[in-house]
Amino acid sequence: MQTVTVIGVGRLGQPFLQQGCAEYAKRLSAFCDLKLVELPEEMIREKAAGDAEIRRALQKEGERILAAVPKSASLVALCIEGKQLSSEELADFFQQKALSGRADVAFVIGSSHGLSDEVKARAALRLSMSRMTFPHQLARLMLLEQIYRAASINAGTRYHK
Repeated sequence: MQTVTVIGVGRLGQPFLQQGCAEYAKRLSAFCDLKLVELPEEMIREKAAGDAEIRRALQKEGERILAAVPKSASLVALCIEGKQLSSEELADFFQQKALSGRADVAFVIGSSHGLSDEVKARAALRLSMSRMTFPHQLARLMLLEQIYRAASINAGTRYHK
């Protein structure tokens, strides 16, 4: 069974986000071995948040992210400059990974400041969910729904219309 790891920086604060993620995690259990990893967000002082401090925080978060990525997994970094895929194209991505012998996939969602350059450089795919901006906690729920949709497409179920 394919292992899908979703690494998110920061905690899901709102109960509706927690419930939504739990629902899709439950649904995905029929299709893959899902692992959800929450990493702490590096604290940045609001008043002193200059570029150097943000880069330092992203570097520390990036080190924790890369340490959490399973060695056997292809890394997918969610970032604004990434490629936009349709649900069908994401389903194809999962199928291609399964056929390549490197089936495991790890998605990473950074903090509100994004991802470090090191994480992006290591990624097999940079993925953008939209040209619009979303809170990173909401992006986690949206990503889980799209992973479920891709699994449903590949399984031929009626979820995707």
